[in-house]
Amino acid sequence: MKDRTIATHAGRHPEQHFGVVNTPVFRASTILNPTVAALKGPKGVRDPRYGRRGTPTVFTLEDAVSELEGAAGAVIAPSGLNAITVALFAFLGAGDHMLMVDCVYAPARRIAGTMLKRMGVETTFFDPAIGGDIAGMIRDNTRVIYVEAPGSQTFDMQDIPAIAAAAHARGVKVLMDNTWATPLFFKPFDHGVDVSIHAATKYIVGHSDAMLGVVTSTDECLEPLRDSAGTMGVCAGPDDVYLGTRGIRTMPVRLRQHQENATTLAQWLEGRPEVARVLYPALPSDPGHAIWKRDFLGASGLFGVVLNPVSDSAVAAMLDGLELYGMGASWGGYESLILPTQPAANRSATTWRAEGPTLRIHAGLEDIDDLIADMEQGFARLRAAA
Repeated sequence: MKDRTIATHAGRHPEQHFGVVNTPVFRASTILNPTVAALKGPKGVRDPRYGRRGTPTVFTLEDAVSELEGAAGAVIAPSGLNAITVALFAFLGAGDHMLMVDCVYAPARRIAGTMLKRMGVETTFFDPAIGGDIAGMIRDNTRVIYVEAPGSQTFDMQDIPAIAAAAHARGVKVLMDNTWATPLFFKPFDHGVDVSIHAATKYIVGHSDAMLGVVTSTDECLEPLRDSAGTMGVCAGPDDVYLGTRGIRTMPVRLRQHQENATTLAQWLEGRPEVARVLYPALPSDPGHAIWKRDFLGASGLFGVVLNPVSDSAVAAMLDGLELYGMGASWGGYESLILPTQPAANRSATTWRAEGPTLRIHAGLEDIDDLIADMEQGFARLRAAA
């Protein structure tokens, strides 16, 4: 089946729930067993002994994301950051070494530099453009290569198949943050990834009203992930899980509009005199465009903008008066967002150089003419303040 059909039908079993189209919200801690034999007997992953181990509400979302992404299975977490932690803890221990892309999501970098460091795990950051040359950085004790494509804030592409080939030649697992592309626009397991991580808070939920994370994997990596989540007591709330399932049903339709709005807005911004460059792999001008075009099936609504040199007060004048772009830390919902960013603060293996201030923009589902008009008025304020 095609992705739109999978997103609509995967994980649904109305016949098990009195014909109800959507799997109901199961709020459960205690799971009763009919007999002593059943209580003591072997339990499968779909026969939980406790509510934390899963309910039909959880299994529905696990199945839907897994089928859409081509995974062997999934683990649901209460946030994207928790999903990252579950994945890292599943494959790293004292004395191990990890390679992590330098443009990684800042909280993931913080996990590496705090909790993992205290556990005795060493992390080396690498240039996003390294490709297959990452083979020269792999040590005998390297267990994980962590990628995020495109990278956080600066949207650097990475050659995932080349990195995966080098990793697998040395028995190293490749973990990828696939939040930006979602299971619709990048198929990680077709490109050598072993574990795919999502801040489902973003596009999977899609409505800015729930925190959620998802980890999917190959069959080989699934049991360590489940063991990691179970040992740490990871358990997402049933109502949030339900909202994730609801969101995935409309994700293909929403993402097409996010992509259309983002592409149009990015192209318009490229022509603005106030803009030095646009950071969006879907644009032919982007340095990562060739890799994106080769490996990805689409582009989501999140991208970056580098302005020409201008004062912070002028940027504030531009942003403070925007009517349609909210200033909030998340993204992936139906609404447009904009934030000033500081990419240089989260680099160690490479140096981020920009002509002027950088902005992160999420193109929502509003009419594109209205989004452009609001941005145009923002630039007028920026010029006046400058």
